[in-house]
Amino acid sequence: MTRTLPSILILLMLCGCGGGDAQAPPIASVENPAESGTEAAVGSGDSEQTEQQPSAQPPMADQEQHMKWEHSEFGKTADGDVIEQYTLENSAGTVVKLINYGATIVSLETVDKDGKPGNIVLGHSSLEHWLANPCYFGCTVGRYANRISEGVFGLGDNIYTLDRNDGDQHLHGGTTGFHKRLWSAEAASDDTSVTVTFRYTSPDGDDRYPGKLDTIVQYTLNDENELKIHYEATTDKPTIVNLTNHSYWNLTGKAASEDVLKHELRLQCNQYLPVTETLIPTGDMLAVAETPMDFTIGKAIGKDLAEVEGGYDHCFVIAREIEGLAPAARVYEPTSGRVLEISTTEPGIQFYSGNFLNGQEDNGGFGKHHAFCLETQHFPDSPNHPHFPSTVLKPGERYESTTVHRFSVFK
Repeated sequence: MTRTLPSILILLMLCGCGGGDAQAPPIASVENPAESGTEAAVGSGDSEQTEQQPSAQPPMADQEQHMKWEHSEFGKTADGDVIEQYTLENSAGTVVKLINYGATIVSLETVDKDGKPGNIVLGHSSLEHWLANPCYFGCTVGRYANRISEGVFGLGDNIYTLDRNDGDQHLHGGTTGFHKRLWSAEAASDDTSVTVTFRYTSPDGDDRYPGKLDTIVQYTLNDENELKIHYEATTDKPTIVNLTNHSYWNLTGKAASEDVLKHELRLQCNQYLPVTETLIPTGDMLAVAETPMDFTIGKAIGKDLAEVEGGYDHCFVIAREIEGLAPAARVYEPTSGRVLEISTTEPGIQFYSGNFLNGQEDNGGFGKHHAFCLETQHFPDSPNHPHFPSTVLKPGERYESTTVHRFSVFK
């Protein structure tokens, strides 16, 4: 029994212009908005537009179709375990580097409108800081992404108390969550895609969660310039599961010097979850219309930021018309021309505006608002809000979730 439907439907957004900029790329609107390696091993293996709109997709028909990947050593843990790195590349010039420590994206390079490559995700410059990774750069977070109030939830007749690693709250699976684990990894490729499959078995009681959880995270880069992340999990006892990737994005490719406040964001979301001062959902779902939370038409991230106390760190409810994979977000960066589109099977997407980045070394040296996160997931603190979509996984069921990131440029 599957909890979500992971079938990949090719969904392309309708055309429109966001943020009132006549030069902005087409972005779909929401209907009814009011409501370093050694001895690398090498392996090898294009959105529908209206007639009035230019295509944002890089031309690929005349390019040689190929996929390349390399396997190398990234470093070693304090215990001497080797951290493996996989480098994936497609014919559009997109290069993704992954490591099996935390099943993590360490860099993601795409070309801008002039064909110049740039890394568009945040990362650390040293192994020491990757092993600590206090900001969760690029990693897989679990068993439960986001927050659980006071680290307590009930399941059946049992009450479970988890690690409180964010004040009085449980955050991203705890101090030693999935982001701190060494996953097994293997790669496979064909003419049009390459996939790295990470596996980790979390034993019963791991981080105080019930049940043994067998988890798979697959990253697939294809020659349509998409990075797909697919998650699966099974358990031998009733438990809760909520997995996501925690990449920080800056589409300028210059995160060290450029903030993201001029990035134009559109969310396919009519509602959001208001939170307490400790960022726990109140349980309400409020309309975004006529509030600073409204990204249904598309606007610069910085436009209404000052009106949101502490900055954006909220889960938005995806307005979906179909089951399965559905559009959730689109981001356009005017200077580079880069476009990021996100589709997902999940019910929510957490938008975080990099509020806690402080320029310190353990933060990668990146300043406040120099990146944003768009984390597809179930809602925060769902186990304590019965009317939220359930995150319970039972024996005999299979947790499945898929998110697709599509990269393009608009000239």
